[in-house]
Amino acid sequence: MTDDSASSAGPLVTGAEIARLAGVTRAAVSNWRRRYDDFPAPAGGAANSPLFALAEVQEWLDRQRKGQEVSPEVELWQTLRAVYGDQMVTGLAAVAAALREEHAAPGGVPGAKLPDEIATRVRELARTETPVTLVNGLTERLLDSARRAGSDQVTSERVVRAVRHFAPELPAGATVFDPAGGIGVLLLAVAPEAGTRCYGQELDADSSRFAQLRAELLGRSGVRVMAGDSLRADAWPDLKAQLVVCDPPAGVTEWGREELLLDSRWELGAPSKAEGELAWLQHAYAHTEPGGHVLMVMPASVAYRKAGRRIRSELVRRGIVRQVVALPPGTATSHALPVHLWCLRRPESAARTDTHQTVRMVDLTGNSPDGSLEPGPDQVAEVPLIELLDDIVDLTPGSHLRPRERDYAGEYATLREELGDRVRRLAAVLPELAAGGGPGSPAGATTSVADLARAGLVAYDGPMPVSASEQLDTDYLQGFLRSSLNTRRSTTAGGTYRLDGRGSRIPRMTIDEQRRYGSAFRALSAFEEGVREIGELSRRLAEVAREGIATGALAPPQEQEQEKERRR
Repeated sequence: MTDDSASSAGPLVTGAEIARLAGVTRAAVSNWRRRYDDFPAPAGGAANSPLFALAEVQEWLDRQRKGQEVSPEVELWQTLRAVYGDQMVTGLAAVAAALREEHAAPGGVPGAKLPDEIATRVRELARTETPVTLVNGLTERLLDSARRAGSDQVTSERVVRAVRHFAPELPAGATVFDPAGGIGVLLLAVAPEAGTRCYGQELDADSSRFAQLRAELLGRSGVRVMAGDSLRADAWPDLKAQLVVCDPPAGVTEWGREELLLDSRWELGAPSKAEGELAWLQHAYAHTEPGGHVLMVMPASVAYRKAGRRIRSELVRRGIVRQVVALPPGTATSHALPVHLWCLRRPESAARTDTHQTVRMVDLTGNSPDGSLEPGPDQVAEVPLIELLDDIVDLTPGSHLRPRERDYAGEYATLREELGDRVRRLAAVLPELAAGGGPGSPAGATTSVADLARAGLVAYDGPMPVSASEQLDTDYLQGFLRSSLNTRRSTTAGGTYRLDGRGSRIPRMTIDEQRRYGSAFRALSAFEEGVREIGELSRRLAEVAREGIATGALAPPQEQEQEKERRR
C-alpha cells in the first residue's frame, strides 16, 4: 500500500492494490473507472499510474458490494484451476480460442467447446467484458499466480519492464523476434503495435497457441508464434530481425549440444553442455540483421563461468556486446538473486568499421526491483575492451566499478545466498539408488556398441553415440559408455580416449528398464554440472570476500556474532 503523508486524502493506493482489495484483476478495476461515473477520481500520481484515496475506494467498494462477494473473474479463474490444475495455460488457450471464434463470428456462443461450467462463466463475463479485457485479465492472473508461487514459468513483469526500458527505439515496420516466447508476454510488450512484425517460437504448444490467440484478440495482425524447439527445430531459419528479445530457460543442460555440435549458428564458438544460455544467445544473434540488436535475460553466473570464457571473449573482441546491466535482486520471480540483461548489436558489416571500444557496465543491484532503472553516476562504468580480455573475461558489472563504489557487502551476501541455494538444490538432484544385484543387467547379458551400430540402432552425429531407434535410450547408452570399465575399453595403449566407444559393451534391457537407468544417469550428469558450477561460484565468492576484506569494505564479525552464527 502506498502512503503519501503529504496528501490530505490520507493513504493512497494503486490500481493493482485496489484489485487485490476487491479480489479482481487490474483490468476489472480499469473497467470500473470507465463504467462507473462515481468511481473515485485520482488523488495523486501520474496520468499513466494514478493513485486513489484508500478511504474513498473502500467506501465505493462497500457501496457497490464489489469487495463483499466473489467476483465473476475470480469464479472463472477458480473454475479453470479446478479443471486444469497446473496446466492453466491449456485452459487459458481454450478460453482464448472460444473468444476468438465468437469474435470472428458475432452472435455465436462464446465458450461452446469448453467444459460446461467454464463455458457458462465465460458467457456470463462476455455479456459485460470485451474479449480483449477478459483475456488480458486472465493473463494478469497467470502472471500474478506465477509471481506468488515463485515460478519463472512466464517472464515476470519486472523483467518485461527492464527489457522495455533498455530496448532501442524501433523504426516503423520493424521486425521483432522472440525464440523462447512462452505465452508471448515479452514479445507483445516490447514491440510497438503500429506496423511491427512480430515472430516467436515456444516449445510448449499450449503456450505458443495462447500467445498467438491473445495477439489475434488484441488485433495484432503482424504476430506469428510457432510451436517447437527453437534450438533443435528452428521454425524461422531465414528470419533476420532488427530486435531479438529472449528470456531463455536457465540451467538446462539437455539443450541438444550433441546433435547441434557443428551447427552454423555457433559463430562465436560451440557452447559447452553447461552453457545452454550461450547457445540461446548465439541463436538469437544468428537471427539479427546487420545493425540489429539483441536483449538477453541471463543468470548472473553466465558473466563469469569458466566454460563460457571463449564465447564471452569473442563477444567482446568483435565489439558485439555493448552493455551489461545487473538488474536489482527480485527482478526475476523465483528468487531474490540478480539477473543480468545483455545488450548486443550485430556490426553493420563483417569488417568492423565502428569506433566502439568500450562496454557499458551498469550495476543496479542496490536498487529496488520496482524502483528507477536509470543508473546514477556511481552505477555506470565504460570499460575498455582491452581490460575485459583477460583470463576470465568477467562481464559482471559490479566487478568493473571502482572499488570505493563497489557494494562488496551486498555482492558477498548475494553470492553467499546463491551458493547456499545451489548446494541445497544440488542434493535434490542426486537420484535415489538402492542396492543392486550385481554388475550389468539382471541377467548379466551384454551387447557391443559395434553390434548396435551395425543394426542401425546407434548414430554418430556428435562426439558421443546417440540412439537412432525407439528400441534404445540415449541416456542409458551414454551412461554405461561413461562407466570406468568402458572408459578403459575405449582408451588406447598410448592413453588416447576414443569417443565412439565401438568396443564398449552395455547390458541388454527392455526399453522401460533402459529409461529407468537412463533417468538415473541423466540425474548424475546434472549433478556433475551442478558441482562444476558450484566450484566456479565458490571461486568467485572467495575472490570477492578476499578483496573486500583487503580493501576494508568487509570485516570479520566480532566474537559474539561468531558465537551466534555457530549456534544457528
